[in-house]
Amino acid sequence: MSWGERLRVPQTSPGNRWINYDIRPIESSRRTWGFLTFNNFWILINLSIPTYLTGSALIPLGLTWWQAIICIVIGNILATIFLVVNSLPGAYYNLGFPVVNRSVWGMWGSQFPIWNRIFLALVWYGFNSWVGGECVYVMLQAMDVNIERHVKNTMPAGMGVTTAQFIAYIVFFVVCLPVALIRPHKLNKFILVTSAITVVFFLALLIWALATMGPAGFGDTISGGTGIPKTGGSNSVAWLSVYGIVSTIGSIAAGILSQNDYARFAKRPRHAIAGQAFSFPFYSIICSVIGILVTAATQHRFGGEAIWSPPLLLSRLITENPTAGTRAGTFFAGLAITLSQIGLNVPGGALIGGFDLAATFPEYINIRRGAYIVIFTSIAVNPWKLVSTPTVFLTVLSSYSVFLAPMTGIMVASYLVVNKRKLNTDDLYRSDKSGIYWYTFGVNWRAPVSWIVGIAPIMPGFVASVNKSISIPDSLIQLYFMSYIYGFFSSAVVYVVLHVVFPAPSLDTFVKSEASATETIQKSKANWENLDYRPWAVGDRDDEEDDASHAQFFQGISKEPAAGVDAPSGSPGSSGLS
Repeated sequence: MSWGERLRVPQTSPGNRWINYDIRPIESSRRTWGFLTFNNFWILINLSIPTYLTGSALIPLGLTWWQAIICIVIGNILATIFLVVNSLPGAYYNLGFPVVNRSVWGMWGSQFPIWNRIFLALVWYGFNSWVGGECVYVMLQAMDVNIERHVKNTMPAGMGVTTAQFIAYIVFFVVCLPVALIRPHKLNKFILVTSAITVVFFLALLIWALATMGPAGFGDTISGGTGIPKTGGSNSVAWLSVYGIVSTIGSIAAGILSQNDYARFAKRPRHAIAGQAFSFPFYSIICSVIGILVTAATQHRFGGEAIWSPPLLLSRLITENPTAGTRAGTFFAGLAITLSQIGLNVPGGALIGGFDLAATFPEYINIRRGAYIVIFTSIAVNPWKLVSTPTVFLTVLSSYSVFLAPMTGIMVASYLVVNKRKLNTDDLYRSDKSGIYWYTFGVNWRAPVSWIVGIAPIMPGFVASVNKSISIPDSLIQLYFMSYIYGFFSSAVVYVVLHVVFPAPSLDTFVKSEASATETIQKSKANWENLDYRPWAVGDRDDEEDDASHAQFFQGISKEPAAGVDAPSGSPGSSGLS
């Protein structure tokens, strides 16, 4: 047996590079996410340290605490609408982000948004792993207050990190490894436990901060006035509020773009829709408000310094009051927030990248292999450098929504308007030119044109936001402040117009067929419920040997595994890494 055959994942199909077991439409046995799981999932994603830091990015702009909260509320309401609408293909057709984008960008063109998201997964996983290491460091510091003296620092001065801190990062890194083994449809119990711990931690942190802030009250983080004008140029309350709203959306833009990956595991479409419509904005708003209140309530404790990061806050408590009670309390707080960070990082980073890599190299990578590639490659982004200025990093990362908003707008326009909610799931896995999503040489040129329209006018503002030494006209700054809204709708409109003026003949014929969207969805579910279903092997191949290979492959998964049970190791339904 050759090395290529040894490395091939058992879920793949010889002769077809577009499918394996992990990226096919999800059959009923793996559709295990109900309303509660989606609710708990967004507890982990939005009731988290990155969301807690939202106020630290808005208040320094010059907004008051209550203006920042208004921006957060409006931004999250808009983000919820974008999220729910964009997750409809996953909820109804049980398709993930990479496969849905084949219908949007073309079979080969879909590689562009996929690789964008792989890059984000690497950076996001690296950043959150280092933050998780900071949470582990709190526990180590609680056990040994003088850990920095007892663990010799051998790190170069330029790294900006000590050996003790790096050890904490490695501990968190290793602890995450077994969690990445959990199959997505089996995450329910893990998500339930970690979300419950997360809720308890943040509520306890808020109660403690308010109960112990003393007679001095809140610090100047909560102030009633601002020195900037209410209206006028980009440095006014009105325009900074617009920027605050768009930044709030941008901070979760990657989640909005990719939520089909988890919506496809919904037991019923309504579970994904209702399970996200309430939980997504609620927990994000609550966490952002908690961040503002806790920071303000603890300012006087630290001589007026506003400490936004929870692990840094706990670490300072140990340093300034190393009593047995403080150390015990911060140890368990550090443990809780470490578990919360694991619950955020693995599903929100490692598995997301795993989905993309499995769709890009389905013959050799499944979700687990892809997740581990993301995990180990994330070290290369030097996350300790990113976290040296966390609020700046989060601002830059949210600015990356400049590129993601047009992609999201195109996806929504494609599904709701161009395709009229009708997808030919068979052709999403067809490896020849006969598929309706082949377009022109495997690329739907209308998508990149629409995407460029959505980002080009925003680029001057994006560059100026990253490099403060660059000066641009105020009008371009204001357009950048509206980047997500502009990018989403402009690209969506252009995409629809291009499909009207220059229709794709095969796609147009399918969409205008007599079958309704409901009938198309039902037919897709019925066909793909059968694990022996292989549409690409019918009518487009004359090679009997290839057909025999397909038949041999699918014989191993002709029996559907029981709900919640993985196929035996070594079978096409196996979740093993070998």
